[in-house]
Amino acid sequence: MKRSVCRLLIGVAAITALSAHAEEPSWHQPHKPFRVYGNTYYVGTEGLSAVLITSPQGNILIDGTLQRNAPLIEANIRALGFRVEDIRVILNSHAHSDHAGAIAELARVSGAQVRASSAGARALMAGGNDPEDPLFGEAIPYPPVTHVGVVPDGGTVRVGNITLTAHYTPGHTTGSTSWTWRSCEQGRCLSMVYADSLTAISAGGFRFSDDATHTHRVEDFRHSLATVTALPCDILMVPHPDAIDFMDKVAARDRGQQPDPLIDPQACQAYAAAAGLKLEARLAREQQQTHAAH
Repeated sequence: MKRSVCRLLIGVAAITALSAHAEEPSWHQPHKPFRVYGNTYYVGTEGLSAVLITSPQGNILIDGTLQRNAPLIEANIRALGFRVEDIRVILNSHAHSDHAGAIAELARVSGAQVRASSAGARALMAGGNDPEDPLFGEAIPYPPVTHVGVVPDGGTVRVGNITLTAHYTPGHTTGSTSWTWRSCEQGRCLSMVYADSLTAISAGGFRFSDDATHTHRVEDFRHSLATVTALPCDILMVPHPDAIDFMDKVAARDRGQQPDPLIDPQACQAYAAAAGLKLEARLAREQQQTHAAH
């Protein structure tokens, strides 16, 4: 658990760069695309995830990373032998520029439909200019997506033999969504999870525990942590791979380490538990500030 908390702290430092209008170098550093498991592939950068799930009838892409990375994501997909034009649906974890910035361009070149949670759809069509976002006022804008279809909580997205389920996990943003599906390899099927960021970051002056204007946020956040904890979870992926040591696990797997370090049925529980500690620490600081102000 200590290792998980340490990695999450590093992830928080990277994510917090959003509010400083800066980008981490790893966010646009190329990474060779690779198979995660079965029909699930990593096509993102060193520091930002984008995941492709394939079928003979077409493919689904989750997240697009930064606006400037669109050509890199396209190149990664083609390097694996797939056509960008075969992407039928693009999904989003949350509508910050480091995960949604390239979605408009990727949708244009592929002709894919874009789908997200109800709040996520509104934020994507606003180019990230979302008054409900804790980062509102400091989040980096990006090209808005012209049309975004809504996937309800618990709803599914299907392309060919792929079925993804949406799990609303608000907290990091109001529209945050985690996605689950099954991938099979050599007759063994595993539960795949793309869990959204669970860090409580915000613009200056924002308080998650502000009873006057945001009474639902802490309750929603804790419910999201419980949701991620309970997900069927053999392989975990997240928007910022360094938050779960993902690339190190991939490297160890490629060296032949057994058992496969990517397959960890406790990974979602550990991810949510580490995020829960950070949330409670944030709330404690807010409470201390309130007492100090009085």
